[in-house]
Amino acid sequence: MVESPPRVVVVEDERAVREAVEQALAADGLAVSSFSDYPDLAEILATAPDLAVLDVGLPSGDGFDLARQLRAARDLPVVFLTARDGLDDRLAGFGAGGDDYLVKPFALEELLARVRAVLRRSGRLGSPLVAGELLVDDAAGVARREGHELGLTATELRLLAFFVRHRGMVLSKPQLLSQVWGYDAYDPNVVEVHVSSLRRKLEAHGPRVIHTVHGLGYRLTVR
Repeated sequence: MVESPPRVVVVEDERAVREAVEQALAADGLAVSSFSDYPDLAEILATAPDLAVLDVGLPSGDGFDLARQLRAARDLPVVFLTARDGLDDRLAGFGAGGDDYLVKPFALEELLARVRAVLRRSGRLGSPLVAGELLVDDAAGVARREGHELGLTATELRLLAFFVRHRGMVLSKPQLLSQVWGYDAYDPNVVEVHVSSLRRKLEAHGPRVIHTVHGLGYRLTVR
């Protein structure tokens, strides 16, 4: 298990968006702190963040200005999350030191992938997750079983990481949809298809480790 996960600070004034982002990042194994409006720079730095996810249009200030302050203070990677989708806005975001720029509305899966990519590039991802013969290396974006690379998609990698973090626990399909995909609606087919594909890749290098607990969900059991 990762002893000290990367820390992400989220500054977003829309409560529904902020809470969804918090939940998705936390489910992906990241430590999250959040603010609903333009915070004092010292308040953000006190959380010892490894990355900031910033809205641009905040009630009490401009996210671009906040990004410049964070860059000056500790060269903090920044992902902008905003409704401003014009070319001039994007250029202004990158000019302010942004590492990525995601326009609302957005898919939580895409946000997670972009946050992970920025953390990876900046060298701020933690140690690999290890459970028995399984290893999930976020920094490299790969997973291995008994030393064999599994060739997982980004979604499968997040799904396996969630199983590893909660090994031995029964995880329901709604729980997986919420925590891995960030979905509120119940669509069991999404989970079933990805678990089936993940199992196939895992079982190419050993016996089954993701077991179905009938009527309840799935459980990862490793030796």
